[in-house]
Amino acid sequence: MAGSEGALAAPQASGEGLAQDRSKSGTVQAEAPKKKICCACPNTKRLRDECIALNGPDSAECLVLIEAHKVCLRSEGFKV
Repeated sequence: MAGSEGALAAPQASGEGLAQDRSKSGTVQAEAPKKKICCACPNTKRLRDECIALNGPDSAECLVLIEAHKVCLRSEGFKV
């Protein structure tokens, strides 16, 4: 019985992998962002840009906002 249950589980797992490969063309593209980087994370981008314009990029406040924007971009699939 255990052998037949394992045989049933294997096609489901491989079927899922095939569906992912067909729809996303491989694992590298499966992690690709769905948006352009300029359109991702508009709220953190706006706050970051305003801070840099007012205080300069080396301001402690801005460094926190810059890092928050990077975290947001990474969550969207970008490698920054």
